[in-house]
Amino acid sequence: MTKSLPQAIFLMGPTASGKTDLAIRLRQQLPVELISVDSALIYRDMDIGTAKPDAAELAQAPHRLIDIRDPSQSYSAADFREDALKEMADIVAAGRIPLLVGGTMLYFKALLEGLSPLPQADPAIRAEIEQQAREQGWQALHQELQQIDPVSATRIHPNDPQRLSRALEVFRISGKTLTELTQTQGETLPYQVHQFAITPMDRAILHQRIEQRFDKMIKAGFEQEVRALYERGDLHPDLPSVRCVGYRQMWDYFDGNCTLDEAVFRGICATRQLAKRQITWLRSWKALTWLDSSDVEKALQTVTNSVSREV
Repeated sequence: MTKSLPQAIFLMGPTASGKTDLAIRLRQQLPVELISVDSALIYRDMDIGTAKPDAAELAQAPHRLIDIRDPSQSYSAADFREDALKEMADIVAAGRIPLLVGGTMLYFKALLEGLSPLPQADPAIRAEIEQQAREQGWQALHQELQQIDPVSATRIHPNDPQRLSRALEVFRISGKTLTELTQTQGETLPYQVHQFAITPMDRAILHQRIEQRFDKMIKAGFEQEVRALYERGDLHPDLPSVRCVGYRQMWDYFDGNCTLDEAVFRGICATRQLAKRQITWLRSWKALTWLDSSDVEKALQTVTNSVSREV
């Protein structure tokens, strides 16, 4: 039954773990087409701080679902699932294998397991919540969520207005909590999926890579990239794009809340914390083969062998 399904490859991992490099190598050896699974790479004009593949890399291995949104727009896991399924079907129809590569685990989970039947956004209720936040503060709304849905309240930080607002909106629309609704599993992925996670086995190496990447970003003009976004005038810190790691710290610098050196230091720390969360998520992932990014040749062989046996 499973083997009658088309194949797909998941290549997951924390930031700066070497996912893109391995994906490009895999495209040279397997009939794969790449789909980006990254909530930051979707945004146009956010190239340096997201470590977006450069022109040479994209020429070797084009990535789908990159540069598909303006930074002023939002993009949900449901949007990603819809877009990814279309791209996967297109790739399979061309006789090739979808290779999904990235570090946004929520997107991978939504694609693999399906999404719960959450209600559509209601602009009137959302405006009501935002007005309440202006009058009482987001902390008061978080306390309200704590009474309604303590599980979600534990998971959602008081300083995360987008997710906090959505959790309250879902309850006010449906009368059911986000926790209740997300326990209902959606449609699963109709593919035979080979799942891999790549990371240096030594955490110190990953931390070193993160620092080196941030230093490279600064030298490549990251400050100027964020300044251009800041000076647009229509972006603000509550947007998902501006909350991306690195960008929100640099935004604080332009707001006058810290020095450039402090912004860089905080950005590196936040990137380390992101990598830690990504690894923690992957540790609980089922049916996963771990790859050591310190041995790319072995990682390449492991993936190639797994897929080749089924081709």
